[in-house]
Amino acid sequence: MKKATIILGSLLSLFIVSCEGPEGPPGRDGLDGLDGAAFEAAAFEIDVDLSFNSGANRYEFFTEYPSDIQLIQDDVILVYRLEEVTDGLDVWRQLPQPFFSDEGLLYYNFDFTVGDYTILLEPEFDANLVPADLTNNQIFRIVVVPGDLGTAVNLDEANLNSVMSALGVEETDVKKIH
Repeated sequence: MKKATIILGSLLSLFIVSCEGPEGPPGRDGLDGLDGAAFEAAAFEIDVDLSFNSGANRYEFFTEYPSDIQLIQDDVILVYRLEEVTDGLDVWRQLPQPFFSDEGLLYYNFDFTVGDYTILLEPEFDANLVPADLTNNQIFRIVVVPGDLGTAVNLDEANLNSVMSALGVEETDVKKIH
């Protein structure tokens, strides 16, 4: 009798384990570029003079994205400021970026939506005292990071070259808007 119970229990276990429930929702497409949903990273560069906004005590540059770049809901942008050129190499710093001047502390910052973006220079002192070399002929590089990338790629966001490499954006792909 004991053997029959063990055998019956074993058979019952096999049937329970092998049963299948309802199929779950389909998973997201992969990121290998073959069977996954297409995503497109992009980068462009602008050379701008920031405009004084006396009401907000800051300098700013507001514009829409170039017509060939369209963000979707979960996309984000990263913005970098050309700090200097050393031995022919560009030195980029990620925004937000604190900057110390003779007048005090100020911040290069940005905000964005899917349709436009603003680059800001926000001083902690009277914006009239900001030197022109910090507002005129400023070069920024904007990188669009697709939202469907998720955590599939580990980005060192502070390093522009690392970001562009991880996203497959070449220097020759960067659209220069001057």
